[in-house]
Amino acid sequence: MKVFIMPNLSRKTAYPCTVDTIHRLQGLKIEVLLDWKHRSSFAEFKDINYRDGDEALEECDFVIAIGGDGTIMHSAKHAMQKNKPVFGINAGRLGFLASLETDELDRLEDLITGNYSIDRRMMLKVTHDTKGRAETFFALNDAVISKGALAKIVDLEIYCDGQKVISHRADGIIFSTPTGSTAYSLAAGGPVIDPNIDCISMTPICSHSLMGRSIIFSDDKVLRASANIDDEHEAYLSVDGESDVKLEKGDTVTIEKSDIFIRFVKLTDKPFYEILNEKILEKMCD
Repeated sequence: MKVFIMPNLSRKTAYPCTVDTIHRLQGLKIEVLLDWKHRSSFAEFKDINYRDGDEALEECDFVIAIGGDGTIMHSAKHAMQKNKPVFGINAGRLGFLASLETDELDRLEDLITGNYSIDRRMMLKVTHDTKGRAETFFALNDAVISKGALAKIVDLEIYCDGQKVISHRADGIIFSTPTGSTAYSLAAGGPVIDPNIDCISMTPICSHSLMGRSIIFSDDKVLRASANIDDEHEAYLSVDGESDVKLEKGDTVTIEKSDIFIRFVKLTDKPFYEILNEKILEKMCD
């Protein structure tokens, strides 16, 4: 068995966690792969195989992401390209996407015994059409259309399967997967959605409309959004916080369920609502 470790070494706890993980995996006779860029950081290990990132993804059986939710999401989207399962070890703060905490590394043995399950997560396909060109992104959490930092609020029009749904005057709008419902969408007042339900959530940001509420669409719907762009109004498209594309006048953004899924490895049998209470709801009440 081969495991590709993708650590975020800018996190203070990520390095010691990665060292411990490597020791444990090698003790289980699991071959460890790392990107070449980490070679100097783990020089004390003699049996690590260093690869180019794409080569390691092609070769591995699992991807282990060590860091916060951003690291896990970033690693998962890379693993998705090769249809490889990924699990995260929380070396950040919230770690809602993580399978393990740093004090649960003895559960790594479950990779050998097969005592794990695969949690398939829906993604969004986001297409930005501008001046006859189309660029496609994939979102695990969300696609956000928002106003510029110094711009006025933006007028947005939303269509579903070609039929107008609503006009929003707002700071922006969030299109979220069930996975992303506990991220930015939740902070904007959106609903928590069970990840076993495939759907698309739409939540306005600081809406100036009386209908400033979330709307849930079934996963077979195709949504289209456009923004009123002029000299005083700017709008940007952000996908999972990793891209920031300025929208031009006449641009449209299409949001729909992707045919591609991310596969997360679950090494614990905690139900979603127990994790939700531990990591989010109880902290919100503190």
